[in-house]
Amino acid sequence: MVPVRRLLSLGVAGFAGLLGAALIFGAQSAGVGPARIPYAVVIFGIQALFVLAWTVAVRPPAPRVVATVGILTAILADVAAVLPKQASVAPIGYVAAAGFVAGVIGQLSRRAGRVRATESLGATLVIVVGVISFALLIVLTRLYLGTQAIVVSMSAVAVSLVVARVADAIAPYPRLAPQVPRGAGGIVVGAMCGTFTAAILGSFIVEFSPQRGAMVGLVAAIAAVLADLAVGYVEAGRQLAGEPGSLWLARHLQGPLGGYALAAPAVYVISVIFLVPNL
Repeated sequence: MVPVRRLLSLGVAGFAGLLGAALIFGAQSAGVGPARIPYAVVIFGIQALFVLAWTVAVRPPAPRVVATVGILTAILADVAAVLPKQASVAPIGYVAAAGFVAGVIGQLSRRAGRVRATESLGATLVIVVGVISFALLIVLTRLYLGTQAIVVSMSAVAVSLVVARVADAIAPYPRLAPQVPRGAGGIVVGAMCGTFTAAILGSFIVEFSPQRGAMVGLVAAIAAVLADLAVGYVEAGRQLAGEPGSLWLARHLQGPLGGYALAAPAVYVISVIFLVPNL
């Protein structure tokens, strides 16, 4: 039975809250044209942290290649989200494809050649998808009710992750697995609190409603807590396989970063489907 480190859980909760605050207040500052650049800078900072944390934690072959591709993809994705006159995810999709191709070329150009190439390309794909997901939030600020959707959804994600981690520090029961220091109660309560927070915000935000807020918040909160939990299972599986554990700081940053990365595209999709057509 892996023990739960309570102070560490509280520290991860604080980090998750800071990420949410950066995304929420940054979206409020996003304007038209060049005024979107400050938010793009905030997004890039989070993307760079995502790339570094996942590269260090996963330890792929040729980590410099993986990290370089991730950083370059993040920069190009943010530019592709800011510059076009019409808000569209197509340029970001092209950047994602180019990033993966660059990862393949960089991997095959190494002296080691194809040794552990599949593992390296898998890590590259995860990192490219992660940084692309954060860039979608920039595009979302350009859509109808997009900024409001970011405020509601990222608040739900922040509350769900913080509550889940604080619950683990107080009462991590029932344990989901002996090797994973997380409790099922925190996951469920966190998702519920995140959804409730989104519903309350929806009742105060103009052109939103409690129903819309709860819908967006539920999707974002569930995606975030499940991604955060999945990181713990991956780390436990790595240790059970006899592989050395990841750097402790990187693997604990992975969870909240992965939660926001998975919630961002889910929020974008549900906003486009249910909010934009109501214009």
